[in-house]
Amino acid sequence: MYWSPVNPITAVSLFLPAFNSHPSIIQYAVRALESHSVDVTFFYVPQIVQTLRYDVLGYVERFIVETAKFSQLFAHQIIWNMKANAYKDEDSQIVCTVLCPMYMTPLTYSQPDDVKPVLDKVMTSLISSFSTVDRQFYEKEFSFFSEITDISGKLRPFIKRPKPEKKQKIEEELRKIQVEVGVYLPSNPDGVVVGIDRKSGKPLQSHAKAPYMATFRIRKERKDDMETSEKQLQKVNSTGDTRDHENSTYEIWQSAIFKVGDDCRQDVLALQMIAAFRGIFHFVGLPVYVFPYRVTATAPGCGVIDVLPNSVSRDMLGREAVNGLHEWFLSKFGGEDSPAYQASRANFVKSLAAYSVISFLLQFKDRHNGNIMLDDAGHILHIDFGFCFDIAPGGVKFERAPFKLTKEMVAVMGGGTDTQPFRWFEELCVKAFLAARPFADTLSQLVTTMLDSGLPCFKPETVRHFKERFVLERSEREAAEFMRGLVRRSGGSYSTGVYDHFQLLTNGIPYNH
Repeated sequence: MYWSPVNPITAVSLFLPAFNSHPSIIQYAVRALESHSVDVTFFYVPQIVQTLRYDVLGYVERFIVETAKFSQLFAHQIIWNMKANAYKDEDSQIVCTVLCPMYMTPLTYSQPDDVKPVLDKVMTSLISSFSTVDRQFYEKEFSFFSEITDISGKLRPFIKRPKPEKKQKIEEELRKIQVEVGVYLPSNPDGVVVGIDRKSGKPLQSHAKAPYMATFRIRKERKDDMETSEKQLQKVNSTGDTRDHENSTYEIWQSAIFKVGDDCRQDVLALQMIAAFRGIFHFVGLPVYVFPYRVTATAPGCGVIDVLPNSVSRDMLGREAVNGLHEWFLSKFGGEDSPAYQASRANFVKSLAAYSVISFLLQFKDRHNGNIMLDDAGHILHIDFGFCFDIAPGGVKFERAPFKLTKEMVAVMGGGTDTQPFRWFEELCVKAFLAARPFADTLSQLVTTMLDSGLPCFKPETVRHFKERFVLERSEREAAEFMRGLVRRSGGSYSTGVYDHFQLLTNGIPYNH
């Protein structure tokens, strides 16, 4: 009872079966979690929900209910996550038809997870603990989001119809939605919805499902650590944002994708890991860049995904007849000697290095050009993490390179491995890898607490393989050489070209090596 509190994820891991629900350890874990602000524990909602599987003494349930009294946003995220984890992954052999709680229509899912009775019990206990005001807020928020998600279900009969008909149906449904005061998107709990662009509805390509995209006006509070320089304000205002200095609020347009029939939980974990890496890089002062956009799983096979702002996929650039990345940088930012080009290339290098290291450690696969984005500042960004850790598309590991590093990427960095930008890229890869190694155990705990969730990316040896990729048995100098070797292996990899060509033949996704 006198031990200093540990970090939140270590505290959560103390609920795992390895500690045999020892009362003293469990009490210490709860005390450690309670020592952190709810804003911090908010990040670990997926892991906290998973530990309900082992909550023999009821301490996790009590922690959830007590914490919810301080934060309705925390309570809502817990409820959405519990709903999303009530059923097993879509690859399960035994399926059943259930009534989806988000929009009350029958859908086919895999069989209920063993933890479902526990989740139902905790959810009932949590909701019954709400005050009258909190209960009204809960009902208003979940009713609003149900209407939004329901559009995807109503769109299903239109799957084989022409795109204009589907778009018209989406806009028709969006016009029916009334925006109540205080409601928000689950992926944007730090802002409230103040309006909907009723004409923004856009059906997305899918063979059997009906995902769609819509745009919302979000009002947020300006945080203390937000950049307030004139330059930053000009940049934000140029993207269509408005700021109210008197009330310390600002508004932005945020597009989001709503999916039904897709398990988003794996993307949630991958982006949580990316956010954890970003925290590590920031902690050590490493000037690299990642953008962990937000995904929230809200029910079995349902989820909302934030759209990356001011970004375009490499696939779309190819369809617009842009020959290569280097040509795109030149056309967008000017000649190589211009300040705009130099700044954008620096952003490209910083983001490419960070995503390269993370891609290797988390084993991101399916890295075709449709899953690689570029923003208007030159950063390269990765999306769609359906294949990571120990699974690959079709179970075949076409992509054998440690990470994707094509010749056109090298061309942006000067066209060779002896150029200053490429050497900087290699240096940042090494520094990012060395910065992450001391946190291997903490990062592993994020994964370990999720192993029983049924996510398809997990195999019995997943955590062992993950930790092995940090090569902890080697010295820092040896680890640095190891990372340099990965850069050399990835550059212009034959297997990367084969996979890109496969995607061109099967899905029409262009590429340029």
